[in-house]
Amino acid sequence: MSAESGISTFRDSNGLWENHSIEEVASPQAWKRNPSMVLEFYNQRRKQLFAVEPNAGHKALARLENQYEVQIITQNVDDLHERAGSTQVIHLHGELKKARSTIDPARVYTLNHWELKLGDLCEKGSQLRPHIVWFGEAVPMMEEAIKIVAKADIFMVVGTSMIVYPAAGLIHYVSHNIPKYYIDPKAFPVPGVENLQIVQQKAGEALPALMTQLFY
Repeated sequence: MSAESGISTFRDSNGLWENHSIEEVASPQAWKRNPSMVLEFYNQRRKQLFAVEPNAGHKALARLENQYEVQIITQNVDDLHERAGSTQVIHLHGELKKARSTIDPARVYTLNHWELKLGDLCEKGSQLRPHIVWFGEAVPMMEEAIKIVAKADIFMVVGTSMIVYPAAGLIHYVSHNIPKYYIDPKAFPVPGVENLQIVQQKAGEALPALMTQLFY
């Protein structure tokens, strides 16, 4: 979804960052082994985020809120949906512009700058870490996401490979008779999913047209 805004994705980089696998910079083990490298990885992601803007896909979904209830469940850790105007956004994998305490996960802080450093502490004296769900960690918003998709009148999957679980399994919680759309240049039929329309286009191209077709 955000690649069209200029956000680098793991998918497009073959899962590598400066010759490191993503697991090497996005896991609890990586944080324990080399917190400086983990912080630098997310600093670069955050720095990039401050320099990009929402694209036509983000804006099309935001406009839909003028007439309908729209719930967005995203694997992306950027804030482009919110900046486009969407107000109901669940971030399954965390938020890049936030940090949290390493000893008290309830202490979450919004960052107004791109750099998080060793020595940046919470009130309890604990190092701050990226507010990201790393490989091997639980996805705390998953249960809420399942409740939302189970009540959907229309369900859209946008800009994903459909291979990252548990998020990829959400489509199986949608009622079988509900219209479903899978929008991605590499979209494919999903086994066991009924009423699924495949749209092999980028989000910025497909969503504005689809919004007009379905809702206006």
